[in-house]
Amino acid sequence: MSGTGDAENANYSDSDNKNSGISWVLLVMVALHHFIMRKKTPKQNILVKRIMILARNVLIGVPDEKTDMVAEKGICFNKSSTDVEWTCSLHSLQSLQRGTIQSRTAKRGFKEKRKKAKGGMTNVIPEKVEKLWDEWNLRGSILFSLFLQILLIFCAPTRKWRGNTFVTLINWSAYLLADWVAAFAVGLIANSQNNMKNKCEMPVQTEDLLALWAPFLLLHVGGPDAITAFSLEDNELWIRHLFGLLIQLIAVGYVILQALPSELWIPTSLMLLAGIIKYAERTRALYLGCLGNFKASILPPADAGPEATDYARLMEGYSSKKIVHVPAYIKVQTEFRASADYAVRPKRLSDLDVVEGGFKYFNIFKGLIVDLMFTFQERKDSRRYVFARNTEDAFKVLEVELNFMYDALYTKMVVVNGNIGYCLRFVCSTCLVASLERFAAHHKQKNGGHPPNQAKMHPFDVYVTYALLIGAICLDSIAVIKLIFSDWTIVLLRCRRTKEFLLKTRKRLTIYRIGSWSKTFGGRWSNSMSQHSLVRYCLKERFKWIDVTVDWLGLRDILDEIQYKDHIDVPDDLKIFICEELKEKAKKAKNSKTAREICSGRGDWVLSQSACQSLIWSVDGEYDKSLLLWHIATDLCFYEMLSSTHTDPEVGHQLSKEGSFDNRRKFSKFLSDYILYLLVMRPTMMSAVAGIGQIRFRDTCEEAKKFFRRKDIIPGGKFKESSLLSWFKKFFPSSTGQSEPKCSMPWSWLEKFSSETKNELMREKIVEEACKALLLIETVVKPIEVKGDRSKSVLFDACILAKELKKMDERKRWKVMSEVWVELLSYAASRCGANTHVQQLSKGGELVTFVWLLMTQLGLGDQFRVETGHARPKMLVHK
Repeated sequence: MSGTGDAENANYSDSDNKNSGISWVLLVMVALHHFIMRKKTPKQNILVKRIMILARNVLIGVPDEKTDMVAEKGICFNKSSTDVEWTCSLHSLQSLQRGTIQSRTAKRGFKEKRKKAKGGMTNVIPEKVEKLWDEWNLRGSILFSLFLQILLIFCAPTRKWRGNTFVTLINWSAYLLADWVAAFAVGLIANSQNNMKNKCEMPVQTEDLLALWAPFLLLHVGGPDAITAFSLEDNELWIRHLFGLLIQLIAVGYVILQALPSELWIPTSLMLLAGIIKYAERTRALYLGCLGNFKASILPPADAGPEATDYARLMEGYSSKKIVHVPAYIKVQTEFRASADYAVRPKRLSDLDVVEGGFKYFNIFKGLIVDLMFTFQERKDSRRYVFARNTEDAFKVLEVELNFMYDALYTKMVVVNGNIGYCLRFVCSTCLVASLERFAAHHKQKNGGHPPNQAKMHPFDVYVTYALLIGAICLDSIAVIKLIFSDWTIVLLRCRRTKEFLLKTRKRLTIYRIGSWSKTFGGRWSNSMSQHSLVRYCLKERFKWIDVTVDWLGLRDILDEIQYKDHIDVPDDLKIFICEELKEKAKKAKNSKTAREICSGRGDWVLSQSACQSLIWSVDGEYDKSLLLWHIATDLCFYEMLSSTHTDPEVGHQLSKEGSFDNRRKFSKFLSDYILYLLVMRPTMMSAVAGIGQIRFRDTCEEAKKFFRRKDIIPGGKFKESSLLSWFKKFFPSSTGQSEPKCSMPWSWLEKFSSETKNELMREKIVEEACKALLLIETVVKPIEVKGDRSKSVLFDACILAKELKKMDERKRWKVMSEVWVELLSYAASRCGANTHVQQLSKGGELVTFVWLLMTQLGLGDQFRVETGHARPKMLVHK
């Protein structure tokens, strides 16, 4: 039905266009005849005037009653050839006018009929909005595509050092929209060209400019160097991007061919070449980042062993000697092994040494990403290197290594760094500059340096073209600058002075020193660790209708991260503590077998070494159960001790004197909250060790909430305000009060706090009260004997563990707990898949990834499968 109506509508439009075209031709013919024959009779003059008026009326579709009368009188004119021609012209115009009026009347009737068929409904979109969209949709799409490229080149690097949801959402949206908007704009350009040819009228933008805009979209689809893949899965779809390149190239080529011949064919051709280079670079980067291709590129050549160790030939010779009764035997000599020297004095590294060391071990250990094996020579070399460095330099080298891994999988750095890449980048930059020069010369030549002629070229279209050209050159210049000062360029240079000059210049550049912008161009990871506490989670309930809504929308995990996840910067002391603990373990791992045994420990190794056999039960079960037990026990001990510092100032004074003791307590809390965050909010990373962690966590939280409600700590889901006010008045009493203040600060000091600080103090006090209430529960009978095993909650099992830990000396307790947490962290790091570690590099990075790489370089793991290397057999004969 709609197809028939559209056909009728098209016929009416074609009739109008045809009549208008014929009337224009007749009008021009009469006008020419009028000027050629200057001497005419009065009747002829009147007839010429009426023909011209009638032609004008035909064009605008206005009826003229006088035309009939003139036509009738025209028949009574003298029957000269000229009169007959004019009269015929008049009759032709009259019939054309009637046909035009009839067609337009029928068209109006068709529109009314179509409106009635729709039930009398009017168009929802106002006519002004439709007109505005038709006029500016193409320009808006082009400029929006340019804006997305600017956004990506500045925001894409931030995902290396910012893992929050907002930054991820911006990069994800810009990454997807960049491709969609470019494809949409190419379609709009092709559609505009077809409309111009069908209507045969002068458009707002010329065909030449439309053809010039199309290659810009191909350039935009190529994307900036800072991001080619948003996730590892994008690399696996490199064939889809290759197919997209072909389709986009065909579409852009069609647009350009439609505009030929074009006065702007030179800048258009140059931009087309630049766009092809950019898109080809992106497709090549995706191809190399595909894990299958990445593994194939780093696989060592097949090794059948040296010629001297040909087993078949050696055994044939041995058998022949046995046959002739010649006493012979085979002596095997293995490869030489140098003893590792772990007593090397740590040596400080310069910035250049850090970058070069990171690149060296990136080339060695990039096989970790695809689960390749390593030799004992590589193990010894990396162990010696790490033991010879202090913790700060060791972590810097690890940062550089992981940054190279990120660049190899998510950016164009591998493609553009090389002789071919440099040549293509030079060609691309040259094409952009030459296109701007050619367009500016053409514009100046056509308009004489004045604003463009609106009949030939719309001024705003010219400004859009200049914006596209200048924007492309600026973005390309930023990419070239970042390429020159990148770590890849520094390590590929041969002259050490040039390398040092680039590093010093990079530090002195203003753009590297403007606060947080320095991380945009020089940061390698977030240097932060997320925190998630079970007790805090249970004390901070949401309304039920909110939970129902977010569950229905599928946004529960996102909302939980926003509400319950905290961030802290990784303390340098914590890095030193983790590194020293792993070094101590590595010293005991003399061979790969011992290293695997140490890595398999998840707290039991530390407890056995610390003579805490009574606590082995807490780590004998599943990993997720052990983690939750020790997490809750750590919170109970931490907040119980924090409460004692408030009530007894001597305890706090003692903690301030013993810095290492206090640090161990903080390290235990930080690692406890961090590993629980990995278990609950990053389940894919912990999938190999999580087990039924999610179920166990939910059951434990439900039992904790039930207990806290019964104890009136969170009545009805709200905090108990009366107890909080009494706590503030107890420790910060008013100066006019009767009791002696236990603190030198008056009550007015609290009023100076911001509302956020007050709320934080309130939450801390509530957590302390909750932990006290849990420790007061008698746990003589095991919970499983009372509740059964249907519920997987470990809440009161953790209370039993906390009470046993409290029996130990304070210093020993926190020493054991901190070492257990390091062992739990290292166990999780070694069991996480390489893919999950690499995926986190694009989300700010994780501390567990650094631990994973550090353990590998210390020789702790099962990646070292080559124990002895090539053997050197010799056949000897007994004398």
